[in-house]
Amino acid sequence: MSDEVTVSREKQSNPIRRLLRPIRGWLVVAVMMAAAGAMLTLVPLAGIAHIATLMLGGSEVGTSTAYMEASVRGELWWTAIISLVCLFLGLALVTLSEFLVHLADNRLTRHLRQSLAKRLAQVPLGWFTTRASGEVKQVIQDDIGALHELTAHYYTTLGRCAGAIGISVLYLFLLDWRMAILSLLPFPFYYLIFGSAKKSISEERMRDFVAGQTMINNAVVEFINGIPVVKAFGASGKAHSRYREAVDEFLRAFLNFTQPLVAPLANANALIAPVTVLGMVLMSGTLFVLLGWIDPLTVLPFALVAPGISAPLMLLGFLEHGVANATGAAQRVQALLETPTLEQLSPEERQHPASTEVRFEEVGYAYDGQNRVISNVSFTLEPGTVTAVVGASGAGKSTLARLLLRFFDPSEGRITLGGADMRHIESLELYRHIGFVLQEVRLIHASLRENIALGRPSASEEEIEAAARAANIHERILELPRGYDSVIGEDALLSGGEEQRVSIARAVLLDPPLLVLDEATAAADAESEAAVQEALSRFARRRTLMVIAHRLDTVMHADRIIVIEDGSILEQGDHAGLLARNGRYAQLWRSGGYESREQQAVQA
Repeated sequence: MSDEVTVSREKQSNPIRRLLRPIRGWLVVAVMMAAAGAMLTLVPLAGIAHIATLMLGGSEVGTSTAYMEASVRGELWWTAIISLVCLFLGLALVTLSEFLVHLADNRLTRHLRQSLAKRLAQVPLGWFTTRASGEVKQVIQDDIGALHELTAHYYTTLGRCAGAIGISVLYLFLLDWRMAILSLLPFPFYYLIFGSAKKSISEERMRDFVAGQTMINNAVVEFINGIPVVKAFGASGKAHSRYREAVDEFLRAFLNFTQPLVAPLANANALIAPVTVLGMVLMSGTLFVLLGWIDPLTVLPFALVAPGISAPLMLLGFLEHGVANATGAAQRVQALLETPTLEQLSPEERQHPASTEVRFEEVGYAYDGQNRVISNVSFTLEPGTVTAVVGASGAGKSTLARLLLRFFDPSEGRITLGGADMRHIESLELYRHIGFVLQEVRLIHASLRENIALGRPSASEEEIEAAARAANIHERILELPRGYDSVIGEDALLSGGEEQRVSIARAVLLDPPLLVLDEATAAADAESEAAVQEALSRFARRRTLMVIAHRLDTVMHADRIIVIEDGSILEQGDHAGLLARNGRYAQLWRSGGYESREQQAVQA
């Protein structure tokens, strides 16, 4: 119970602490080693001060170095030996701590990347349609990189700084507490100024700063992807505007974030500069000597050690900025790790399709639970038939396809496959029954053979080529420099229609009982579209086919045509029956000019 309470508190208060739980022990050990190493590396300073005291002290009483007593010479040797041993031991501990945190960082990075990949594999496919690729890239690449800076560098640096400051302050207080207080007086004022400057940074400014970084990431991805279009149409001014707006917005957020810090931090850093601290040591030391409270040699260790505290204190101040960045990165990584996933089914809850019949039963769906796009839709996809869904843009056609593919689940009603509720079918089993070809083509950076066989890696060469022939892409592949071994983006530079036919070949090779086509031939050229349609028609003779279409002449031979209007079924039937009804379908047919083209084809 106590562990659960601890995790809950960590989740609410500190995302960094929660992410670092797997390597917390490693970090603690590394920080302690770094602190101890830093302490040991400062021992030579005390050694130098002690040697100087011995030598100068001997001179003051009239004893030259050549005739020092044997005990003094022995103390000098032992001081030098101990100083060197501590120096090398300290360096070894610091090196070992760095090695340890880098091992821990590698372990954490591996754990986070695997966890993120596993999480993204479990989220609904529709989640990706509402996220910019730059946003996901920032989390997986940039934010984990920011956490690398934290785990691999911040904590050991913190340990070294804390160790150096701690041992220095302790040493000075052991020498003379009055002198130590005056020598260290600038440092508390530094923290007062620095703390006041930090309080001026509100959470809102921090959020604006992080949001500006995210906006630039998204704008860069969008800008790079749009470069071919920009060059083709010469729309550089308009196309660059979003990128410029993102840069300007980030500049505004950056200035808003940094301006309150510039003057206070400059004053604070000047206050603890080594020359300032040394001046304080000399003034207070002179005063104490004149008052007879200390002898002149006591000032030497303060002059050697006190200014050395400035560097680690300044470094700690700079580290705060890294912690702020890492906190934002940890929040985004944690948010992605907590992205809602598809419901995980227990063995008792799992259902198995008894057939390939699909039923939409009073299905409704609203984006974000508010914007309703589908209402009370019911129809059946019977095995071995072609069902086309048509309608105006924004009517909800693609949403129906994505509901069937379980990109997201219905807000109302249910969809069944072979009598089993799709929410109770395991994803792997579901996608063995359903294949899809969408408008947005996704080919991986691999050979064409690997792209086509993505769903069936064990497919033979003959099966891959047969699928390519069915999609009318085989001849085009043979024209490439390395044929089926040509790599997408390297020596396989395909047009949009050709990429679409590769994705169709992938679906044909998978050979699912049900195939969903969402404007599958929209990017295909006129020469190959007829061949692709014929191949898909042959495929549908023994399979169920659901086609989302914008061009009505491509689905006029479908067994059933469903007309969607404002997210609801307006009418359904075959092509001839819908034309005879003279309803919305007939209106779309006439407005598209298909009627005159059909008459011309009949006359020809």
